[in-house]
Amino acid sequence: MKPRAAVLRILVLLAAFAAAPAFAQNFLWRVDSLANHVWLFGTIHAGKAEWYPLPTAVEEAFDDSAALAVEADITDKAEMDKYATAMAFTPPDSLRNHVPPEDYERLLGLLPRYGIPEAQVREMKPFIAASLLVLAEWTRLGYLPQLGMDAYLLERAKSDRKPIVELEGVAAQAKLMDSLTAQESKDIFEGTLTALEQGLADRQIEGMVHAWQVGDAKEMLEVARRYDEKVKGAERFEEKFVWSRHPAMVDKIAAWLGDAKGPRFVAVGALHLVGPRGLVEMLRERGYIVKQVFVAPRREKNNDAEGGRAAAR
Repeated sequence: MKPRAAVLRILVLLAAFAAAPAFAQNFLWRVDSLANHVWLFGTIHAGKAEWYPLPTAVEEAFDDSAALAVEADITDKAEMDKYATAMAFTPPDSLRNHVPPEDYERLLGLLPRYGIPEAQVREMKPFIAASLLVLAEWTRLGYLPQLGMDAYLLERAKSDRKPIVELEGVAAQAKLMDSLTAQESKDIFEGTLTALEQGLADRQIEGMVHAWQVGDAKEMLEVARRYDEKVKGAERFEEKFVWSRHPAMVDKIAAWLGDAKGPRFVAVGALHLVGPRGLVEMLRERGYIVKQVFVAPRREKNNDAEGGRAAAR
């Protein structure tokens, strides 16, 4: 099925579950060790053209870094294509065989909202189909996947010839998606349909964007909590796709903090950074100095190369 690779590329972005410089803080932290420092930047995976360039402090932190670190390099087409087939059923099997009939009919009722033909989702696994709908809702609200911050940073790194390193990689994320049990898949499929039908997805999206814009980690966590309370399967999904991944991520970031190869700019989905189980607090618990970075004024377009590094206070 031709759409598989494109859908997986989208889902790698979504596995992580966004830039106005007028607010007090960026969704950016500086982490210092005795040997090195890294920047932690929380991203939103779909965006708007007016968000770019990113706030001055973020752009300068990126310029300061010797490498860009991402959850997975979604621009690696060969690696993406390698795992695309695991995201769909092999005909004659289909999505209809793996979800309750009433939920499949609800899906068909939502597809016209997004202009998606049934043929596009017929062979998708439940989680993949649900994620496609969520992505379509982001797009309907004006946030475009092609304008997501991950894609922007990856293209900047390539343009600047900055090395790209991965916290996990495409293979690890594809394996995680494929690890959902049949019941977990049904629950997240049903819950996503309800969230879209009842406007809960809209409120979550706009809440996440606002929390990102004002640099409010507590608000970001609260937006996730409210969604989890109302949407079937969401809390279990969040546990598997967000919090369970952090120990391995922290180990890798700690290794970078222990070498002298230059700072990394670590870009991950914004939710990964917040709360007591987020990367920020986990790194603090290991004894590193972690400070959120305040907004710096935008640089003039004809003076982009000038200005000091972002100041963490």
